[in-house]
Amino acid sequence: MGKPQRRGNGRTEPAEKKPQLAPVRGKAADQGPLALDRLIHERLRLGIVSALAVNESLTFNDLKKLNRTTDGNLSVHARKLEEANYITCTKSFEGRVPRTRYAITPVGRRALERYLDHMEALIRLTRDR
Repeated sequence: MGKPQRRGNGRTEPAEKKPQLAPVRGKAADQGPLALDRLIHERLRLGIVSALAVNESLTFNDLKKLNRTTDGNLSVHARKLEEANYITCTKSFEGRVPRTRYAITPVGRRALERYLDHMEALIRLTRDR
């Protein structure tokens, strides 16, 4: 609790009470709340790696429809995941039509598992209160 504050009229008002934060325990405590993988934590990137985790591979258009996003938005976020080696991108042609396929890498799968473990630990801690 802070010090009482004096007002201009000479009266003293009680200081505001600061909320007491419970300590984080378990696996989340080891990593800390800021240790979430910021690359995966973003909504669209989480959608991309989650979709690829349950499918062998998906085309650009499949991911675009699943995540209800635009070409440009998907391209930017997929590139960030590709640069982190979380997903791979393979370009080919089917006839004269270009096809871009994405797949999750072992590094990406481990990153997603760590992220999910961390979120589950935070959820358990919150529900146990």
